[in-house]
Amino acid sequence: TATIGMPIRFGTLEITVQRCAFRPPEEPPENVAFLEVYDQGHDASLPRRRVFSGWVFSSSPAVSALEHPVFDITLIDCLAE
Repeated sequence: TATIGMPIRFGTLEITVQRCAFRPPEEPPENVAFLEVYDQGHDASLPRRRVFSGWVFSSSPAVSALEHPVFDITLIDCLAE
């Protein structure tokens, strides 16, 4: 679970959800989120590098997927605050 605008750490990744949107319940389900993902690696002395920036879709995770040898990110849901 991530809060919009607040980075979270997962392994060597730092993931920030910049925007999240969803359809109302009476329409076909779809959630979209704009993510920025940085990889710090295991050496904290090196600068982090951006490995993904873009929209992800819950119904079509392969449309714009994170390309990383270890991690995969899948959008499950966006919740109204």
